[in-house]
Amino acid sequence: MTDASGTLGPEHPEVLRLRELTAYIAYLSGDPGRAFRLSLELARIHRRAGDAEAAYGNVQSAATAWRAVRDPARGLELGRDLVDLWDELAAEDGPAAEDAEELEAARTRMGRLTERAARAQVG
Repeated sequence: MTDASGTLGPEHPEVLRLRELTAYIAYLSGDPGRAFRLSLELARIHRRAGDAEAAYGNVQSAATAWRAVRDPARGLELGRDLVDLWDELAAEDGPAAEDAEELEAARTRMGRLTERAARAQVG
């Protein structure tokens, strides 16, 4: 991927596709944190490029990886970034604006993670 990025540029469509595959492989190999980071960065790239559909697809991938993070404190940290970007996408025209239930589910999970993290600190 580094060679392709150096040759084609970091935001070339083929490089972005390789990054998506890398995120998927990270998820499948049990590294949801890495999958999350890669997917969220891809969502930001697509948003800057004006591709709301691709951006939202990557937000959904990031959300899937985020749900696999078991540590509540880490989940809260990642979740803040996810919900912030998701809110921005939902405020614009596009698929994120049409899928309010998923964003609300993420907010609900953030509430549960807050409770779990607080219990973990006490215990």
